[in-house]
Amino acid sequence: MRLDFTGQTVVITGGANGIGLAAARAFVTAGASVWIFDLASEAPEQAAASIGARGVAADVTDRSSLEAAFGLTGPPAVVVANAGIAEFRTLEDTSESFWNRTLAVNLTGVFLTVQIAAALMKPLRRGAIVITASTNSFDGEAGFLAYNASKAGLLAIVRTAANELGPFQIRVNAVCPGLIRTRLTEQAFRDPTVIKPYFRHIPLGRGGMPEEVAAAIVFLASEAAGYITGATLLVDGGQMAAKYGTWDESMAEFTTDRWSLK
Repeated sequence: MRLDFTGQTVVITGGANGIGLAAARAFVTAGASVWIFDLASEAPEQAAASIGARGVAADVTDRSSLEAAFGLTGPPAVVVANAGIAEFRTLEDTSESFWNRTLAVNLTGVFLTVQIAAALMKPLRRGAIVITASTNSFDGEAGFLAYNASKAGLLAIVRTAANELGPFQIRVNAVCPGLIRTRLTEQAFRDPTVIKPYFRHIPLGRGGMPEEVAAAIVFLASEAAGYITGATLLVDGGQMAAKYGTWDESMAEFTTDRWSLK
């Protein structure tokens, strides 16, 4: 099945690196006219130019900044609300300012993106919005209180927006990645003492790549998912399906960055 976005405008927030950049590249390959929104410090224009897209500096926590960016793109056919931040902080160490900053980017930023995009899409009576949530939308991983709360809130946005925008034939879905190898997680992936026990609980025995999440995003945005809205798609190697751990040394070995059967 070929997913064709020829002639369609796609906007991706937080698209200058990681999952966002992988998604932008996938949409360009599928024929879309892609716009990357990201902070000026992430050089979105240069990142976009490297893959045949266009980029603009935008802050998802600032409505006027987002509105100005969308003013350049025109009404989009697809919007990927991907911008987000994550940092380890225990409950005790989570300051009010850190909490507010995390929710401003991860939750309010998605709200603003979806609200502005929906207003542009409604007259077209079509469109797809894909939100990058997380497996942390469901579980309570220690040390990520603010992140977990923000990602859990995204699922409420998905379901409510899907309900309200369905009559306009605008679909709203989410991908929920597990541990994906990006700039933010590269250090963990390089440390076997971290990933060996972590991947023990992932049926596929490894972490994911940005391109694997991008493929799920493109699918949900495509006509192949034309009767899917209000849904969350786990892209986690089976992590959320596991409970006590899939892998152990009696039947497998850990080499480099993954478990495999002996």
